[in-house]
Amino acid sequence: MNNNQLLSNYYTQHRDELVQFIMVRTADVELAQDMVQDMFLRLLDRRRLITEQTLPCLVYTMIRHAIADHYRKRRVFEEYEHYISKSDSTTEMESIISAHQLMERMEYSLARLSEECRTVYRLHIYDGMKVSEISQQLSLPYKLVENRLGQARKTVRQQLKACV
Repeated sequence: MNNNQLLSNYYTQHRDELVQFIMVRTADVELAQDMVQDMFLRLLDRRRLITEQTLPCLVYTMIRHAIADHYRKRRVFEEYEHYISKSDSTTEMESIISAHQLMERMEYSLARLSEECRTVYRLHIYDGMKVSEISQQLSLPYKLVENRLGQARKTVRQQLKACV
C-alpha cells in the first residue's frame, strides 16, 4: 500500500476522532477541522515512507505541534493587545484596531517583497514551516530558501520600523 492510500484510509477512519481531539483542546470546531485538513495535506506532500505503525504517532505529534503553534501565535497577539491597552490607556476596541493596523502594515510590507521571498516568508511565519520543509516543498536549495527568508525578514523589519 502506498502513502496516499494509507493516508486516505487513515483519514476516512480517524478524521472525526482527530477533530474531536483538537476540539477538546481548542474549543473551536472550525479550527479543528482546518488543522486536520492541513495536517493531512502536509502528509500528502511528504516524500518519506509512512507505515501503518508510524502513522498514528506521526499524526498525533503533528496535531500537538499545530495546537501549540496556535496557542503560541494567539499568546503573542494577546500580549501585544495587552501591551497597547496598558501603555496607551486605550480602550479595548482601540487596542483591537491597533492590532489590525499592525497586521495591515505587515501585509503592506509583505506586498513590497518579491514573489519568491513573500512565498518563503508566508510559509515560514504563517504555516510554521522550517527552512528544510520549505526547501522540500518548493524544490529549492536549502541555502536559497534561507537567503530569501533572511531578505524577507530584513525588509519586513525595515518597513515596520519606518511605520512606527
